Amino acid sequence: MTKQAIFPMEHDGNHTEIELKLFIQPQHLQPLITFLNQLPSSDNQGCRQLTNRYFDTPGLALRQLDMGLRVRGCDGKYEQTIKTAGKVVGGLHTRPEYNIDINGTTPELALFPAEIWPQTQDISALQQQLHCLFSTDFQRCRWLIQEAGSLIEVALDQGVIAAGENREPLCELEFELISGSAVDLLPLAQKVAQQIPVRLGKASKAQRGYRLAHKRAPSTLDTLQYIELPAGRELKASLSAMLETALERWQLLEDMLQQHVLDSGQQVALWQRLRACIQLLHLLLTQFALHDEVTRKGFAWLAQQLAFINQGRYLACLCAESAPLGTLPHAAEINASAQVALQQLDVVGQLQVLWQDCRYGELQLALVRLLLGLQRNEVSLAGTDDLAAVAYQLQENAWQQVQCRIAGNGAAIADYRALADGLEDTLLLGLAFGRLYPDAAREQYLALCTQLSDGIVLFNAYASAAQLVPVAAAVLADEQQSLAAMIAHLQLTVLQQVPYWHGDVM
Repeated sequence: MTKQAIFPMEHDGNHTEIELKLFIQPQHLQPLITFLNQLPSSDNQGCRQLTNRYFDTPGLALRQLDMGLRVRGCDGKYEQTIKTAGKVVGGLHTRPEYNIDINGTTPELALFPAEIWPQTQDISALQQQLHCLFSTDFQRCRWLIQEAGSLIEVALDQGVIAAGENREPLCELEFELISGSAVDLLPLAQKVAQQIPVRLGKASKAQRGYRLAHKRAPSTLDTLQYIELPAGRELKASLSAMLETALERWQLLEDMLQQHVLDSGQQVALWQRLRACIQLLHLLLTQFALHDEVTRKGFAWLAQQLAFINQGRYLACLCAESAPLGTLPHAAEINASAQVALQQLDVVGQLQVLWQDCRYGELQLALVRLLLGLQRNEVSLAGTDDLAAVAYQLQENAWQQVQCRIAGNGAAIADYRALADGLEDTLLLGLAFGRLYPDAAREQYLALCTQLSDGIVLFNAYASAAQLVPVAAAVLADEQQSLAAMIAHLQLTVLQQVPYWHGDVM
């Protein structure tokens, strides 16, 4: 069937879609439109209303095949599209798609190429079970923009995702490559991010629709133990894997926080995991001398914005069902006061604060651009290419800082926080390079570091409790003194351990 595009200048027929997706807040739409119209190479294509119906079977057979099926309507014409398994690197989406004009609003699976289906798939049985799960109806405004040697379509979508009675606003910006090189998507997106607050968008319209239709559980993400390194363990490829993993998890954890399905204590735990991803990215760029002005300033700003997480962790510790207060005098009062303080911290509202600042999206896009440059072998790394040697030196440097802080450490909050920062670097580098070493030695060593770090969190939690309930300060000071003795013992134990990176590499 001959493809007649609903929109001129879009890819014809079947192609691999390459696009960068950004989310934007509705209050920033008009400044964005003004900015895009004023770009020297911008050709405004106007706005049209699109209706989109997404189909699957009751058992989500297409979803299980990692396929998405929709029928799009515009100006009385209809097009069916199926997208097959693809890849998201940072916020850059690459996914094969197949487009065919149809006469109505019901898709016909037999019109798609036979080779996209598993050989054992019964297409007619699938067809009979198809029904509409959800819809995305929105106004799409389009611009065609030349960036370097590439032609890029910028599409601004504003509307709603609906599944039965459930509705969710839709406001996103897509940069799709029409011709040229995918690397040119990033400079154009960065120009936008310098002027308008945006952020990377990992979740597609279809993913959000499935979730809204209750055909997908709220997002979950297992705690990352160690990053999987590529088989050849080439330095640049390994660094790329670390950056990609941390950046992807940043977006997933952010999405989980946005869903608001957890209590404040659980949200604090998610924030801590998100901050660890960001700290790992910062640490790696620092160690490999890959910072530019945007990333250097962006990470410094973001560290300040995320400072609330420390206090959140202390309060969450006091609020937990297994809170360490036990039968201490005033335990119930401390718990109740900590609950109030945690609510006042507004851990959910912190997302909105970040999303209103251009530096957030600028930093994310700078990281995606660096990641793409590494994968295209366009970024040089100084020094040796020996991954094991690099891993040894980075971990040794971090550990020497911990040793210095232990040697001069007292039982003061400031001292413990400095030590906690050093331990964090040690644990993050263990997460990044841990797969290089035998399990037993690595696990034992990092478990001790984690135990020491947790002890410091508890010490600081008692300090917060004393501020919340001053009448309990004397009792809490006694508890802190006992805890300081335990921390001192752990410090000595850690110092006596032979670091696992001093042993053989697997």
